[in-house]
Amino acid sequence: MQMRALGSAPFPVSAVGLGCNNFGRRGTTSFDQGGTTAVVDAALDAGVTFFDTADIYGAEYGLSETRLGEAIRGRRDRVIVATKFGHAQAPSPLPGARGSRAYIRAAVEGSLERLGTDRIDLYQQHTPDPSTPIEETLGALDELVQEGKVVAIGHSNFDAAQIAAAEQAASLLGTVHFVSAQNEYNLLSRGVAAEVLPAANAAGLGFLPYFPLANGLFTGKFSRTERPADSRIAMIRPQVADEAPWDAMDAYAAFCAERGVTMLQATIGWLLAQPGLASVIAGATKPEQIRANAEAASAWSPAPDDVRAISDLFPVVA
Repeated sequence: MQMRALGSAPFPVSAVGLGCNNFGRRGTTSFDQGGTTAVVDAALDAGVTFFDTADIYGAEYGLSETRLGEAIRGRRDRVIVATKFGHAQAPSPLPGARGSRAYIRAAVEGSLERLGTDRIDLYQQHTPDPSTPIEETLGALDELVQEGKVVAIGHSNFDAAQIAAAEQAASLLGTVHFVSAQNEYNLLSRGVAAEVLPAANAAGLGFLPYFPLANGLFTGKFSRTERPADSRIAMIRPQVADEAPWDAMDAYAAFCAERGVTMLQATIGWLLAQPGLASVIAGATKPEQIRANAEAASAWSPAPDDVRAISDLFPVVA
């Protein structure tokens, strides 16, 4: 497994990471602890060491963190743990503005306890908080880094202007800087390429795409008429398959067949070829899924012409 830089973070991350939003999620094989631990075991065996969760993931607040914490017990030093705080649209038991110092101080203590650790490697603001100045948020996060409770900080769902403002504020205040940006990015959702990715690259941030496989659409297991019954798409997001550009998907399948690679391998190869992209943090509910993702990281390195050809099949929609 290749290790890659995550912006200016003092640690590398595995080229394929594991998104932990399925841990503790009802209807999945990773809902219970045994299922979660089996996925984590398979990930570590395959060289995947970067685990990305959030306090809101799971059937109840904090459950994904609890499941992950139990799964890595006794081997904390083998993994890079990332979690998130302050999603503006999700229920939270904590009072106050999601980017405020009081909220962050309370949120981090809960995450540390549930994860069973004394530090969070990457602590990410889940969504921007327009009601709290970014200076206050950065000040609170800087305190956590100075105290050793957090190693590095990142953000998620920031637009280009917010990325630039945060970078400027950190420089003026002398606080710790964000090292990463996490936004939705896949072959069907490339809107961030116009402004967000250039802003992230200009700030020296490592980019982390969420939904990199479009909820599993690009695993190669779906067709116009077939979708796995236990998949995330079939259970909760059928519109992803219903609205997919199937002519382009069929052309992509032919492209992959001509090169002797699977759609999963081609998609992860395309993602890893994007400038500034640090890790493909795809979710998994079964050991075989994370093993396939890990194998895809080194299965195929597309030439520049291949990268362009894949991009051209799925043009950016303004």
